[in-house]
Parts: sequence; C-alpha cells; structure tokens
Amino acid sequence: MALTIAIVSYLLGSIPTGYLFGALAGVDVRKTGSGNIGATNVARTVGKGRGVATLLADAGKGFIPAYVAAHLELAQSAVAIIGAAAFLGHLYPIFLKFQGGKGVATALGVLLALAPLATLISIVVFAVVIFISRIISLSSIAAALAAPISLWLLSYPATYIVLATFLAAMVIIRHRGNIQRLVAGTEPRIGSR
Repeated sequence: MALTIAIVSYLLGSIPTGYLFGALAGVDVRKTGSGNIGATNVARTVGKGRGVATLLADAGKGFIPAYVAAHLELAQSAVAIIGAAAFLGHLYPIFLKFQGGKGVATALGVLLALAPLATLISIVVFAVVIFISRIISLSSIAAALAAPISLWLLSYPATYIVLATFLAAMVIIRHRGNIQRLVAGTEPRIGSR
C-alpha cells in the first residue's frame, strides 16, 4: 500500500499547477520571467492572484499525501518516502518532461503535515528575512535551512529530520542560479524591475 501511495503522491506532485495557471492566462510561464513554474514567477508574469493560487496548490500537493500517509499508521520511513515522492514529483514532473519547480511550496506542504510547529518556525524565518531583505530566494533558502534545525530542536523523529534535511538540500540546489546572483548582488528584490 505504501508503494502505491508513493506512486500516486509522485503523480500528484507532478501536476504542474503553475504552468496550468499560466496557460489559463494564455502564458507559458516557462518562457517568461525566470522560466520557473513556481508561485513567484507565476505572480510576476500573470498576476499575484494566480501566484497565490499556485502557492496554495503546490503546498497542497505536498500536504495531502503526507497528511494521509501519516494518518494511515504507516511506518515513519514510509510516510517520509511518500512525502519525498510528492516533492520530487514537483521538481521532476513526468507531465513536463521532468522540468519542474524549485520545491519550496511543496516542501512546505509536506513538513506542515508532519511537523507543523517546526514548519511554523520556518515560516517565521521566511517572513523575517523577506521583511529585511525583500528577496524571495534568500528568504526561501533561509527557511529551508531552518527546517531540519527546527525539527531537531523540537525533538521530532529522526526520520522526519532526515526528510527535512533532504528537502532543504534539494531546495538549495534548485536555487543555484539565485545563489550566484545573490553573491553578485544582482538578485531582484520585491518591487524591483
């Protein structure tokens, strides 16, 4: 059953919600802005409303399978694999030739289902960094780094700490280009053109 749920979880994660919201507006978000299918690029290219919808949908893709798995009395390792499958579906969606987003919202959904208090800390870190820097990518990286530390400090199971570490590492890897621009001082801030 866990394997079946993991496959379904990957397929759910693969649904390219940002691409679909862009297409509804007549825009291929992969060919505009940063070229990413995530909420930030959707908001910048087709409007904040569709950006918020993408954020919620992408988070839901992670939250739903992780929450269901956690309440089916499966082993924690199986729950972690199911959550990771949804996340990897977003990063490498079968429906877009494995070219997906950066995974921030989907990771948020997974961790919100499994470690809500620790995830709240990551959300606070995101909010503080974005208030200070006005840079979404930097805020996302900081929140990702905070996730496994928060789980560890709050004594969540080791399996979930490993999962959070994996999610954080992948989010940071997917932000390679942003990190280069941050170092160069060219990463855009909110409200800049």
